[in-house]
Amino acid sequence: MRPALSLDMVAAARSQIASHVRRTPLMPAIALQQPIAGCDDLWLKLDCLQVTGSFKARGAVNKLLSIPPDSLRQGVITASGGNHGLAVAYAAWMAKVPATIYLPHNTPPVKAEKLQQWGATVIREGAVWDEANWAALIHADQAQMPYLHPFADPWVMAGQGTILLEVLEDLPAVDTLLVAIGGGGLISGISFAAKALRPDLKIIGVEATGAPTLQASLAAGKVVELPNVNTKANTLAPRQTAPINFDIIRRCVDEVVLVTDEQMQAAARWLWFEMGVAAELSGAATIAALQSGAYQPSPGAQVCALICGAGTDGIA
Repeated sequence: MRPALSLDMVAAARSQIASHVRRTPLMPAIALQQPIAGCDDLWLKLDCLQVTGSFKARGAVNKLLSIPPDSLRQGVITASGGNHGLAVAYAAWMAKVPATIYLPHNTPPVKAEKLQQWGATVIREGAVWDEANWAALIHADQAQMPYLHPFADPWVMAGQGTILLEVLEDLPAVDTLLVAIGGGGLISGISFAAKALRPDLKIIGVEATGAPTLQASLAAGKVVELPNVNTKANTLAPRQTAPINFDIIRRCVDEVVLVTDEQMQAAARWLWFEMGVAAELSGAATIAALQSGAYQPSPGAQVCALICGAGTDGIA
């Protein structure tokens, strides 16, 4: 039976994954040619420097290490927009077991190539993540392989929640934390831990205007499936979240705002010019929210923006 997410699970995840992932740096956004208006005390949590280039390694490793070794003999399987697949491929490589990764056709070729370099078998299926996921679930059932869900899993969310523990240690007085939302696993783990440890900490979610999965669900009061998604930030583009994530986000996230692809691209270029950070579009979403005014911090607030994924799609 799947356990409910708990603060003990987040603490245990930190110990379990410590030797397999990186403790990423927190950098002040200072000495800027183009400072962001209203953000006089801005910090960047650079999980784009995580193993495989995104925060996803935290959750994937924690999940794999929770599976009994005897159940891993056939390998593991998942569906991904790219980053979770890379994290699963890394975790499988670490555990010396095979990995099969289903990708939608909107996944950049460079991520498919990196997956193969990690030794994974790559299968393209469907136009978006949801369609690749259906195929992966069928394959997992037929082959009796453990399926590692990218967001609707307590062990995955607990792994992602370890980011919050690091932020609070490095920046204990932080007032606001901005987090990009795809399926919701990252913000679920972070916001759950935040409300347990620092109930006054504002957690702000950021989605693409072309994939407002959580904003639509929150407005409806239930999980809804978008009829379509239209964003270049494919890692922010599932058509629906899962009930386990929705329930946490509804309780623990203070606000969800939207940014356009163009705003994410401008933010990625700002990160590259000002900070020397190569962030993919989803990784720049939190900066886009601040630059565009989609979210305006309280005057004098100490703000942390999570830069969740590396890439060159925003600056190419």
